[in-house]
Amino acid sequence: MQRDLNIQMVDLKTQYQHIKNDVDNAMQQVINSTQFINGDEVKNFQAELADYLGVKHVITCGNGTDALQIAMMGLGLKPGDEVITPSFTYIATTEVIGLLGLKPVFVDCDPNTFNISPTAIEKAITKKTRAIVPVHLFGQSCDMAEIMNIASKYNLFVIEDNAQAIGCTYSGLDHPQKTGTIGNVGCTSFFPSKNLGCYGDGGAMMTNDDELAQQLRMIANHGQSKKYYHDRVGCNSRLDNIQAAILRIKLRQLDTYIHNRQKAAAFYDKHFESVPKLKIPVRITDSNHVFHQYTLQLDDSINRDYLISYLKENGIPAMVYYPVPAHLQKMFSSIDVSKGDLSNTEWLTTRVISLPMHTELTEKQQLFIVNHIKNYLNTNS
Repeated sequence: MQRDLNIQMVDLKTQYQHIKNDVDNAMQQVINSTQFINGDEVKNFQAELADYLGVKHVITCGNGTDALQIAMMGLGLKPGDEVITPSFTYIATTEVIGLLGLKPVFVDCDPNTFNISPTAIEKAITKKTRAIVPVHLFGQSCDMAEIMNIASKYNLFVIEDNAQAIGCTYSGLDHPQKTGTIGNVGCTSFFPSKNLGCYGDGGAMMTNDDELAQQLRMIANHGQSKKYYHDRVGCNSRLDNIQAAILRIKLRQLDTYIHNRQKAAAFYDKHFESVPKLKIPVRITDSNHVFHQYTLQLDDSINRDYLISYLKENGIPAMVYYPVPAHLQKMFSSIDVSKGDLSNTEWLTTRVISLPMHTELTEKQQLFIVNHIKNYLNTNS
């Protein structure tokens, strides 16, 4: 039966089948035009995404990691500057800090929402602190009202890592805003498994600051103000026209994709909210949740490795995001990167498990997943 269900963590193949004609035609048009780099598809996508997000500027680039790096370069961060960021995140958020010679300062997260703790941020600020990088983890906004207050109080930049939460709306400020458009600059990834993903690598930066936008465009294009005139050190990071054409099609579907993810999350909630030893994702009142991942917390009594093996044996994939927190990664072993207590982070990395979550997930597939998890808990309690 599980083979017939063909459950995937992310089912890009079925998603593609629903938009196949549009995608195939768009890709062929790019090939026919022979405009592969910096063509109309890229320009149109940037404009359409800016309109969707309600932001003045969208600058595309090669991937989400490049977006973070270019953003930090554009803000003028210098070697030795401290950048506060969560340890409970994918390593891309923090490796660019080290790559640029900046000092990552890891702080703890909220144990309920998984997102960076504003209280921990403020405690970690020193005279060398220049920026905060909040990560809207798994699809829900951080407490941006408090983070922006802290940033204003200490004159710090805010670089939003929005790779997992594009389309999320935060309403805790004067008016509702899309995540990624609240701080000085937002960064996102179009990796295929993201909520808005292309068929390769891609990324983007978002800002309402005209001068910063100009700098970001220059840095992403070899530091050029115009062709062959290089005003500053930059890099070569760009979204190609084929990927932009695909993203234009998928952007039109993004709200539907978000609705499908929220519907799937509600199904999981309904079946798990009263199950002992499981904690469903907590939602905050000032944010919707676009569910890049659906992540449960397991009681200490549950052997996570055994549960994952049991699910795998029954054709159900599950993932752990993230088994090793950033501050314990070998790449940072030679420097003191932590600041204060990181016990929530260290506990969560041993207790979280993410279930299949994507736009094509069916209730039949979900019921199969739910029943097997309940069966495991009933027989291993």
